[in-house]
Amino acid sequence: MDSVHIVLWIVTVTLVIVMLAVDFVGHVRKPHAPTIKEAAIWSAVYIAIAIVFGVYIWVSYGSQMGTEYFAGYLTEKSLSIDNLFVFILIMAAFKVPREDQQKVLLFGIVVALIFRTVFILLGAAVIENFSWVFYIFGAFLIWTAIHQAMPAKSEDEYHENALIKKLRKVLPLTDSYVGDRVFVKVDGKRMVTPMLIVMFAIGSADLLFAVDSIPAIFGLTQDPYLVFAANAFSLLGLRQLFFLVDGLLERLVYLNYGLAVILGFIGIKLVLHALHVNELPFINNGQPIYGAPEISIGTSMSVIVGTLIVTTVASLIKDKSDRKKELAAQ
Repeated sequence: MDSVHIVLWIVTVTLVIVMLAVDFVGHVRKPHAPTIKEAAIWSAVYIAIAIVFGVYIWVSYGSQMGTEYFAGYLTEKSLSIDNLFVFILIMAAFKVPREDQQKVLLFGIVVALIFRTVFILLGAAVIENFSWVFYIFGAFLIWTAIHQAMPAKSEDEYHENALIKKLRKVLPLTDSYVGDRVFVKVDGKRMVTPMLIVMFAIGSADLLFAVDSIPAIFGLTQDPYLVFAANAFSLLGLRQLFFLVDGLLERLVYLNYGLAVILGFIGIKLVLHALHVNELPFINNGQPIYGAPEISIGTSMSVIVGTLIVTTVASLIKDKSDRKKELAAQ
């Protein structure tokens, strides 16, 4: 299986690179604002590729690996939808022209893949050598879940972080965008456009997203290959998804609660798993606690799918009710 695994790594990475190349050459190279139809078609294509890939894993390596992949993919996809809220705020704050937003998003996807690949390799190495890290991952996800479930403050604008503010001070910045170009010459002087600042903003946001998503998926599978594949396929359709759901995300009013349930559940699963592989001397004298319940991947899959269905249906019902009330009040 190890030799096949290596081949799969090569094939998967090659497929990811090819899909990114198709994105750049076929869609991003010529600036344009995708229509809803175009975004829907390509979103369906990327989801279909992810599903076909998952079916292949299921058939070739068994239901355990197949279920782990699909559970990871669904979790990463749901987290990426939440990330789109931030992307929309960033685009609005920097007033990025609609036809140039695809290039920024593709850059963000590439940066996210790089960050997450590094985190996956580091995470796999740490998990292999230090089983107590499951306690940390679990506690972090539970804390994140509590934070997600708290009533959100009304955030209608993006606040620049320290890195972006510093870049504004040190870079020779043009007053406006120059198409989708990043570097331009003005009166013989090389300058950068606000496009570079936007890309750094998206990139720094991606780094924060990776901190949340990698522990979450390691709670579902410890196979670095499955973690990478689920992340890659969930990210590759993000650009099309942005244009498809932009303006519709506000209707998913209970999304944060759904994500809180999923992250909290995975956090508890990680802590229970940590008890089974416990090595910490101050817990059960450094011995594993085999009596602790172990949550199966099938149960995890059921909780994730069920939570997403309930969250979506409840959100749409709430949105429909609110719209009726608004019409009645007019």
